[in-house]
Amino acid sequence: MERIIFILAAIIPSMGFGQNPLFVPDPLSGKSFSLSLQNGQVEFYPGFNTHTIGYNQDILGPTLILEKGSNITFNVTNNLSEQTTLHWHGLHVPAADDGSPHTIIEPGQLWSPSFTILDKSATYWYHPHLHEQTEEQVTRGAAGFIIVRDDEEAQLILPRTYGVDDFPIAVQTRAFDANKEFLWNTTEDDIVMCNGTLDPVLDVPAQVIRLRLLNGSTQRVYNLGFEDDLIFFQIATDGGLLNAPVSLKRLRLAPGERAEVLLDLSTHQGQSFSFMSFASELPNGIYGASNPSGHGSSGMMAGSISGYNNNSLNGNDFKIMQFQVSASTANPIFTIPSTLTSNTPYAEPSANNTREFYFQSPHMGPQGMLNGPFAINGQLFNLNVINHEIPLNNIEIWELVNMTAISHPFHIHDVQFYILDINGNPPPANMQGRKDVVLVPPMFGTVRFITKFEDFADENAPYMYHCHMLNHEDGGMMGQFVVVGTTTSTTKGGENSILIYPNPVANLVHVQGLPNSTIRLQNLSGQLLEERVSLGNEEQFNLAEFASGIYYFNIRNAEQNFTYKVIKYD
Repeated sequence: MERIIFILAAIIPSMGFGQNPLFVPDPLSGKSFSLSLQNGQVEFYPGFNTHTIGYNQDILGPTLILEKGSNITFNVTNNLSEQTTLHWHGLHVPAADDGSPHTIIEPGQLWSPSFTILDKSATYWYHPHLHEQTEEQVTRGAAGFIIVRDDEEAQLILPRTYGVDDFPIAVQTRAFDANKEFLWNTTEDDIVMCNGTLDPVLDVPAQVIRLRLLNGSTQRVYNLGFEDDLIFFQIATDGGLLNAPVSLKRLRLAPGERAEVLLDLSTHQGQSFSFMSFASELPNGIYGASNPSGHGSSGMMAGSISGYNNNSLNGNDFKIMQFQVSASTANPIFTIPSTLTSNTPYAEPSANNTREFYFQSPHMGPQGMLNGPFAINGQLFNLNVINHEIPLNNIEIWELVNMTAISHPFHIHDVQFYILDINGNPPPANMQGRKDVVLVPPMFGTVRFITKFEDFADENAPYMYHCHMLNHEDGGMMGQFVVVGTTTSTTKGGENSILIYPNPVANLVHVQGLPNSTIRLQNLSGQLLEERVSLGNEEQFNLAEFASGIYYFNIRNAEQNFTYKVIKYD
């Protein structure tokens, strides 16, 4: 693993009062990455050490810089005293490597997924995905950026010197108790934080800079902009570049969403200005607006969220961080490109199937429609229920219908999609790129998107779809699907040459037929029981110590990937 030369602060400072230098996480590059989720502490307030968790550090994690086409291995160690998982949000990877709630990393356990980076240049992120504990672990600090680079983006004249003219900025809000410990599942999140820094300030050069924005909050929606309505240009959505830069004064960003923007500061040397959320301009029905209910504030159906109106951030404009503009660098960029890429959404007539997803609450009165719990198609999440089977290479239209009073940011694993329409209208220009999160309006608001389920199929390993308001997700607003096909290989291959016998098996099982491969044995919950690299043509696994039930062998090499079910009996 190669550490990129980095010129900014490498550790979280003691925050104290007044402005603090924005912490910019260390970047890591290469083809093998080691991540350790560990306990830490940060002195956000003088005299108080807040207990945190982070990857390789006290809070958050390093920024992982990946090259499209590279074969990547992660070695993830759980050094907590509790279970966790690790999800690569936005990346197109095999379901077994996606870090779903099934792929539990036990305390002290090492998880080592390997996959090829197939994604376009964009900003992604990683975070835990343990069911009913996602919000808690993200709140305590477990999250980090992923930057994918590719040849197409490299040909453009864009800022890309990390920490110099290219900055990751994760916007979050937090609540603290009297001892300055984090609170979660609360409406008291009135403390704004960027990259784990309170009241941050960032020195930037007087030239075009690039900001990689992430809404890493558990439920708050931001309406981002700059003091004095400074114009900026969005160049990328969740999963890739836009066709051309889009000039904006405001950018709405829901939990889980990312956006890359350019800011021309060439005439601003010596100036200082604020990065803001203009929450007073958010419409009703969005968490962070003056009224989170699409029903309004009066009448029979006007519900309320306990403590919401006491939070000074809700419905009010507030500062996120400060920028101070200094001299330009040695090789500055002073131009905004006119074109970026060519996105070609799938045509609606090419869709093989249309699926409908209804957001609702089992308690559909005023309070239930605003507070939940929330279900999708009438079902709360069940680890043992596969909600959809999707044929490999299907092009599908998903129609999302929000029957509740509050907007929900919908996230799908595995794929990027293109938005067809929102409430029947085409998406605005800055939302016409590749997406994996979309905010679905309340009160029977609808979103339709189109996508293709390609490359990976595994009938035994599911992908998730869910609301990215993490308290809604933990409360059951999540489902799962499997992609099914005759092979999970990305190329035509020799599945018929693989032999696993006997099956059913009492103890010793033989695996033959795919040399130079990695073989992983997992249980029904996706827990990794054994992993080995096979150089020869046969491996033997002893299942005698395991309980009777269903187990899976995942066998893969650089070109092929197969999963087989084995029945163990006593």
